[in-house]
Parts: sequence; structure tokens; C-alpha cells
Amino acid sequence: MRLFLLTLSFFISMAVYAEQDLYQFDNNQQAVRFEELTKELRCPKCQNQNIADSDAIVAKDLRDKVLALVKEGKTKDEVIDYMIDRYGYFVHYDPPVTPATLVLWVLPVLIVILGFGFIVIRQRKASVKQTWNSDDEAKLAKLIAENKRQEQN
Repeated sequence: MRLFLLTLSFFISMAVYAEQDLYQFDNNQQAVRFEELTKELRCPKCQNQNIADSDAIVAKDLRDKVLALVKEGKTKDEVIDYMIDRYGYFVHYDPPVTPATLVLWVLPVLIVILGFGFIVIRQRKASVKQTWNSDDEAKLAKLIAENKRQEQN
């Protein structure tokens, strides 16, 4: 029984080591830069998960590439630019403002403003048309009188 428990604890402890990626850095600055970059870059496969937390194969490849670039002495901006050139703006959580992103932000606001303006103008026109005057009152009285005569006949 002791041998069985010893073997079981050995396999469980090996599983703990298998889950963790251990990266070696030349200095503490590289480790900090690597951690910042992996939390700032988004996994292209996972919708809204950074490459530090993702278990996807592409995220592992990106972490390895970030590690290689950091060890080469690249700055944070250079690594981000490399990733954007390769994977597009989606890979960065803070994409730059471009004409396409402006359209995505401004167009819904314009639609809401135009819709509100359309409703206000339509309500003003409807309120002008629906004013009741004495001519309308006379026409209504005439129609009621004609209707009563037709019912009596």
C-alpha cells in the first residue's frame, strides 16, 4: 500500500510540473517586460483572452515569440508592432484610431441622433395637422345630423 501511495504522489507531482511553462530570463527587466506583453497581447484564436492566460497552441507560439523578441533586446513597442504586422490590430487590446474604427464609433451615434430628429420633426408636423377649429366642429355636426336622418329613414 505504501508503494502504491508513493507512486501515486509521484505521478500527481509530475502533473503539476507539466502544467507550468517556465521561462528563463537574463535579467528581471526582461521578465517584467515579458509579463506585461503577454497580458497586453490577445490570443488570435481565443476571443477575449490574453496570451498569458490562454491554453491555445497559437498562444504558446506567441509567448515563445515574445520571449525570443524580449531576449533579443526589443522594446515593448517593437514587440507590439511585430505582432500587429503579423496578426493585425486584433492581437492588441488597445488598437489605434483609424478611419474604420471612427466609422464604427460615430455611425451608431449619428443613427440615433437622426432617428431622434426624425421623430421630433414628425411629431411637430402631426401636432400642426391635428388642431381642431370651428370649421371642423361645423363639419362634424353636419355629418352627425346627416347620419341621424339616414338612420331614421
